[in-house]
Amino acid sequence: MPSPVSADHPAAQPPGRGSVEALIRQTRRLKGDVDAVRRDSRGDGADPEERWQRALYDLALRQLNDIDAHLAQLRDGPPPGSARPAPPPAAPDGSLLARVGSAEWNLLTDRATWSAELYRILGLDPAGPALTLDELPGLVLPEDRPKLTEMVTACLVDAKPIDGEFRVVRPDGTVRTVHMMGEPVLGADGGTTSMWAVLRDVSELRRSQRTLSETRDSLHRHRRRERTGHRGAAGPQETVPPPWHGSLRPPHQGPAALDLAAHRLPAATATLIGADWHDALELTDGQTLLTVGGLTGQGVAVASGTAMLLGAVRGMAMAGTRPGRLLTLLNRLLDTAAQPALGSAVCCRYLPSTRTLLWARAGHPAPLLYRDGTGRLLDAPDGTPLGASPGARYEESAVTLRPGDLLLLHTGALLPEHDGTAAVDRLLGLAPRFGPAQTARDCVRTVVEEFGGPGREDDACVIAAKVTP
Repeated sequence: MPSPVSADHPAAQPPGRGSVEALIRQTRRLKGDVDAVRRDSRGDGADPEERWQRALYDLALRQLNDIDAHLAQLRDGPPPGSARPAPPPAAPDGSLLARVGSAEWNLLTDRATWSAELYRILGLDPAGPALTLDELPGLVLPEDRPKLTEMVTACLVDAKPIDGEFRVVRPDGTVRTVHMMGEPVLGADGGTTSMWAVLRDVSELRRSQRTLSETRDSLHRHRRRERTGHRGAAGPQETVPPPWHGSLRPPHQGPAALDLAAHRLPAATATLIGADWHDALELTDGQTLLTVGGLTGQGVAVASGTAMLLGAVRGMAMAGTRPGRLLTLLNRLLDTAAQPALGSAVCCRYLPSTRTLLWARAGHPAPLLYRDGTGRLLDAPDGTPLGASPGARYEESAVTLRPGDLLLLHTGALLPEHDGTAAVDRLLGLAPRFGPAQTARDCVRTVVEEFGGPGREDDACVIAAKVTP
């Protein structure tokens, strides 16, 4: 563990200017080489491997740009003339400097000092006071607050360095992912007198990483299809229990906790490579199961495999199995199947007594949450596709919903694969149209209007769940 900074000891001297200049030249040369290879490999985007390569090049260039800017800061050093210089002018939008801010919290005076960039990152007015450590969690998503509290407590009490991420909600409703690194400053008696931190907006980096993951999964599915062939049974979907459509209001527990609607968007051709499912089930304890998924494979085996998985999901959910454990067992079940296949799924369990949604995913797009006219992807650890790793374990996440919230689950084929992040943004951009919608069925109609055009290569499924008062 790095030693805490002491107020009685000067900071280490920065590296020599010449050595940093050499690193900057090497970084910029590497950037040029990577960009040249990326341009040479440009295709029409139809090949899944090309899309995966392009996403990897973009991620590498983004990280090299950040390294270049960090090294330039090391070379230039802090502004001269003051031990605690005034914050520099705000950096241009989109630059690295606009995405990196700093802060110091003095425990003796209970005073906080922020850089102008940190105000920009958090969407706050620079003319306002900097938030104290007690006030900062008010900007953080409820599910991430325990993580922030744990990091800060360990820093102040045990003198441990801070290194972690959390998500903040800005006043305009947008959600940003922030990476925080910091250390305590110790006084002469060994007690903590203050804490400093550097906070970086890594939202775009995480979005690039998600795009890379999605294109990698797409490439994996494409290669699997090439190995198994494109032969399909005349109608494998006919052997799968037919999906429900329209609004579903469970009749046994009084007023419904969720207003539900679903729709299947058919492929343009009759050739079926895989089978998607979407399902909602009222459980015996009054909770609700929501799930969407898909399976790749061949012919009748696809239909029987989909029916097996969907039946297993329903049975385990009725037995009280939580989403993370459910997907772990589902992965083992698929691994024992006679016909090898890959699948993806997202599984949610809604607890109406606390309006809590427990969910997990396996190689599948995350659910989207729409609230107060804005939308965001729910964030949780990625899970490997079903059937890809026999010993895989799937973690689950929890989010508290509010009356009027809209939850959207969909299969990957809803969004054209070549659109990448732009397609997700297009789906999130439906938030203003969802606002006036009275029912979940109205929201599904909006999705179908936007994404139900001709030329779809694969079937797609979508579920809308609106939290009732």
